[in-house]
Amino acid sequence: MFIFPISDDNPTTTKPFVSWSLILTCIFIFLYHQSLNNELQNVIFLTYGMIPSVLFGIEELPPYLNPIPSFFTLFTSMFLHGGWMHLLGNMGYLYIFGDNIEDCMGKFRFIIFFFLCGLIAAISQSVINVNSIIPMVGASGAISGVLGGYLVLYPRTNIKVFCWFLIFIKTFNIPAMFVLGGWIIIQFFSFDNNASDGGVAYAAHIGGFISGMILIKIFKKRQNKNYEKLEKGSLPSSK
Repeated sequence: MFIFPISDDNPTTTKPFVSWSLILTCIFIFLYHQSLNNELQNVIFLTYGMIPSVLFGIEELPPYLNPIPSFFTLFTSMFLHGGWMHLLGNMGYLYIFGDNIEDCMGKFRFIIFFFLCGLIAAISQSVINVNSIIPMVGASGAISGVLGGYLVLYPRTNIKVFCWFLIFIKTFNIPAMFVLGGWIIIQFFSFDNNASDGGVAYAAHIGGFISGMILIKIFKKRQNKNYEKLEKGSLPSSK
């Protein structure tokens, strides 16, 4: 069975230029990376991907693979993706859910929120296996933070999901609490503390999601108290 969210019923008041810019940047870097031969692709992964053992000083890369301090790979790794499905999945989630989070906190705060969630996610993944020599790449940790924030703010918002099972193809509207709540539960069940051979960084997803749930309360804009009262239904009823 294949299930994937395709849209949400949650309009915004501003254009999500930061989310769009992140998406376009990731796509541009991916297309450039794909245009290189296999050797150069691997060099970029080793140079700009986050390698836990290098981050913690256990291993050292050759000088030609180490043009930036290892700490900065926590950020550069977010813009690299391992394949088309990896890229499209991440960008799809960011496109659907990023606009509302950007709208609720403003562009500058959203940038900080996004990279902070990505930073926490990458560290969450690296600390479970500090000896790993496999580069971690992808924006999924930061995007998981966006999902966590969305779940806190808009749990009852309808998410349109695409479902494909054998010959059965249909779209459904499902509340975000079930779509995103189900997603994070799958991450916990799929998590393997002993995994060291690459694959999906489930610890990064979990760390990013939890950090997003916590940080959203700090980063979202504070609304005027009178406006909050109006939102709760204090407007006079008409007769």
